[in-house]
Amino acid sequence: MMKKIFSIFALVAALGLGFTANSFADDAAPAVAAPAVAAPAAAAPAAAPVPNKGDIAWMIVATVLVLMMCVPGLGLFYGGMVRQKNMLSVLMQTFMLTCVLGVLWALYGYSVAFTEGNAFFGGFTRAFLHGITPDSNVGTFSKGVVIPEYIYMCFQLTFAVITPALIVGAFAERMKFSAILAFMVLWFTFSYLPIAHMVWFWAGPDAYTSAAAADAATATAGFIFQKGALDFAGGTVVHINAGIAGLVGALVLGKRVGLGKESMAPHSVTLTMVGAALLWVGWFGFNVGSNLEASGFATLVFANTLLATCAAATSWMFVEWFAKGKPSMLGAASGAIAGLVAVTPACGFIGPMGAIVLGLLVSPLCFTFVTKVKTMMGYDDSLDVFGVHCVGGIFGALSTGILVNPALGGTGVYDYVANAVAPYDMVAQMTSQAWGVGTTLVWSGVVAYISYKIVDVLIGLRVSEDVEREGLDTTEHGERAYHS
Repeated sequence: MMKKIFSIFALVAALGLGFTANSFADDAAPAVAAPAVAAPAAAAPAAAPVPNKGDIAWMIVATVLVLMMCVPGLGLFYGGMVRQKNMLSVLMQTFMLTCVLGVLWALYGYSVAFTEGNAFFGGFTRAFLHGITPDSNVGTFSKGVVIPEYIYMCFQLTFAVITPALIVGAFAERMKFSAILAFMVLWFTFSYLPIAHMVWFWAGPDAYTSAAAADAATATAGFIFQKGALDFAGGTVVHINAGIAGLVGALVLGKRVGLGKESMAPHSVTLTMVGAALLWVGWFGFNVGSNLEASGFATLVFANTLLATCAAATSWMFVEWFAKGKPSMLGAASGAIAGLVAVTPACGFIGPMGAIVLGLLVSPLCFTFVTKVKTMMGYDDSLDVFGVHCVGGIFGALSTGILVNPALGGTGVYDYVANAVAPYDMVAQMTSQAWGVGTTLVWSGVVAYISYKIVDVLIGLRVSEDVEREGLDTTEHGERAYHS
């Protein structure tokens, strides 16, 4: 079994070498968003920007907050919702995905996602973190402002590990641990990295000095970025990307043994609430940290994140109260997560009232998918990864195209050449948002399906019925979450 897992790892490494013709010799090529400040022809060269200590401190805190979302936030949130016999398995899955994929991020993931290559994949100029030093910097979203590349790399690492970890909720309680590791390596390499590159890689604001320079800079950016899609903190990269992969996994693996005949109730809503609270707190690092600066604009992102979550939890409570007669703690926690998901792509582009509207509307939509559509369509998305993350992410991404409108309190889309907000065009912006959503759904869905099938052939995806009935804690890990 272990030989097969190592074979998959070796296959990924071999295929990864074909992503680009770039090599370590390309040290002169700019990595990430390296700032380039133009100087007058007759003047002395302008001094290179120096990182602000406040920005550095904030990014360190934000990175730790996002790490906390996965370890232990997501593990507790998911773990409380499964049956007692599978609690430890969920904790192990989220914990070890953080560790394994964190290593792969340093080896090649960061480079493939955030260096120049083509519109879909980056290169290998930063493989093994080659060329990064305490003195190397990357640009932010303000001209002439930089942060250390090491903290940017670590911040993006936390996104790269929590996104695959989200997927495990869709097939919780029935997939082999070895198969999960193998699948995640494939999906991380061929879905997360290219989607992150397509959405977030660009030359940085300092490259936009004129219309001609802007065209040249945009031509080197990721495919979805070139289409003009707005995604401040990961509606496409994280939530739609993971959500559709989760749905594909639920369909490929099939339903849990005993679904509809045996109780599948959460074993500890208390732990789920604790996990949801940790996710909420950590999400301020997720969203506000994506601003990359400790600026006044970051406080808008903070306010939007807070208000959308409050509105969504409130909305879910009343919808559930009306539909089922009683408001539940599990529902309130689900509503909070739905609000966080929806505001993620929008948090840097909308106003506070737009955030409240977003939160109020996303919960009824997700509630319908979780309680009605899932049953009607007959798929077993164990912890509602698709119903909350994918559906909420799609809603948030598309709503961003509307609520960014300055007339609705949004920030508008900034023109770095004119150094001013560009005129708003709803049709153009919604078209751009649709490109982002559609590309992510198709790319991730196809990669996920192929990856599941490869792992199924080499290892086998699902545990036996006897193992599933006994529980994954003892059969897969030889431990129990509880001993009383």
